[in-house]
Amino acid sequence: MGFGKVLGAVSLFAASTTAYWTRQVGNQSLPVVDLGYELHQASSFNDSGRFYNFSNIRYAAPPVRFAPPEAPEENRAQINNGSIGRICPQASPAWGLEATQWLTSLILGTVDNDTAPYVPPGASWNLTVPAQSAQASEDCLFLDVFVPESVLDSAGQGCGAPVLVWIYGGGFTNGDKNYNPAGLLAASGEGNVTSSDVIYVSFNYRLGALGFTSGPSFQAEGGVSNAGLLDQRFALEWVQKYIHLFGGDKDRVTVFGESAGGGSIMHQITAYGGLKGPVPFQQAVPQSPGWLPVSSQLQQENVYQLLLTLTNSSSITDLRNLSEADFIKANSLIVTYNSTYGSYTYGPVVDGDFAPQQPGQLLARGAFDKSVRVMVGHNANEGTYFTAPYINSTEAAQANLLNSFPYIPQSSLDYITTTLYPAVFDGTYGYTSEYARASVLVAESIFTCNTNYLSTGFNNKTYSYLFAIPPAFHGFDVVYTYYDGGAISAINPTMVMNRTIAIALQDFITSFAKNGVPEAEGIRQFNMYGPDAQVLDLNVTGITEVRDSNANARCSWWQKALYS
Repeated sequence: MGFGKVLGAVSLFAASTTAYWTRQVGNQSLPVVDLGYELHQASSFNDSGRFYNFSNIRYAAPPVRFAPPEAPEENRAQINNGSIGRICPQASPAWGLEATQWLTSLILGTVDNDTAPYVPPGASWNLTVPAQSAQASEDCLFLDVFVPESVLDSAGQGCGAPVLVWIYGGGFTNGDKNYNPAGLLAASGEGNVTSSDVIYVSFNYRLGALGFTSGPSFQAEGGVSNAGLLDQRFALEWVQKYIHLFGGDKDRVTVFGESAGGGSIMHQITAYGGLKGPVPFQQAVPQSPGWLPVSSQLQQENVYQLLLTLTNSSSITDLRNLSEADFIKANSLIVTYNSTYGSYTYGPVVDGDFAPQQPGQLLARGAFDKSVRVMVGHNANEGTYFTAPYINSTEAAQANLLNSFPYIPQSSLDYITTTLYPAVFDGTYGYTSEYARASVLVAESIFTCNTNYLSTGFNNKTYSYLFAIPPAFHGFDVVYTYYDGGAISAINPTMVMNRTIAIALQDFITSFAKNGVPEAEGIRQFNMYGPDAQVLDLNVTGITEVRDSNANARCSWWQKALYS
């Protein structure tokens, strides 16, 4: 269908006041937004929530393997309705099954510590891996835009609406953009503090070997490290360029994300050491920001050489010439069978460019965009999922630490195990067993100290909260962020929701997106972190203010990145 015929198939709707057309689809009249490079029609309208879903908008061209994202080519020959869903190829480590069983036993009170250490079997081409989704493809750089009807109708008229942009977690090896923001959109329009609605955006980014292959040889051959982070940056820049067409304000963008999503946000805030101007957003809500910090060039190189060996390749050119099916299989084999307990093999690395140092180091020396306003949170029990259940001795605890930091100097290893986390189990150091000691170490080194780095880096002018609804395991707050109003979580049907906390958390996020201050009706004032390191404790007994447990000497040591 030519462009002229496209125009003939749609009706210009109140051209003098709106920025879109409508086209009849079945019994619905759905809007079409002109992005310049393509025409994109909403795929659906939520009648109860009164919002449109513009799904599967291409924000970048089909990516070249190991290269930065590029702008999509112009294609205006037909109207795209987002009917073809895409996600990036996925992979999950084999230890995840044992970890899930371990958490379940803790919740049910049927704990039976496994005394046999987990040893990854190692990747081999004759091993099988879980089948990919039919939607999985290397051509996966797409995003969704959810727009309240009233916001779209007001596009181009005065100030635009605030925008929430979600970055998903999943260990940088799995996850996708497909979340349901209906609860958040409802919270934004209920007049809890202000009455305006928000736009919600989520996007895919490359994962695993496709997004995070790195190493000296790889870079010398022209490979680009941290491609997944570059995808994120490209999507955020897309929001800056196009969100006004949906009624959004590019100067009121809040990026939020959990786990790897929160860790991604920290990398975006500190990108290029702050030397390339403002980031493409104004506010951030990192939730349990985490990644396994890899600074060691040798560690990066070993993973790259493993990929070459597994695929019988000798160079990046060979890897680029591999079929999509073979490359996806290789990625799955490495993540599934080579990841030690608690690790995912791939993730952000120090590359000398986008990530010149670890984010904590950059925050400590002021090398980041200081204009961003931040609200940050973490859970009370972040480490359990990533801590092997067999740890019941100092030797096992040290072995677990070496899984995460295989190239740590002996002096640092000794300092961690004798000074920072000594074998003292009377509760003085926050643990009463070898396992709890290891769990606290994992939580602080990978997740919770990051929140302290942000708060202190921004001169204590952040808002910080602690999610402490039992069991408060890592990731258990996501169902609260995406609460849909039911007594049982729509994401995890086994979870009974604390409605008060769910509504408060959503109100905090949406009010922060709207006016830069987290507020919730009927809830105590959310004070800044301040010099006293105050965080808001969200618990079953209520919402109180407590001192941040991460304002400690251990986090100060981890921030120096002396582990490689």
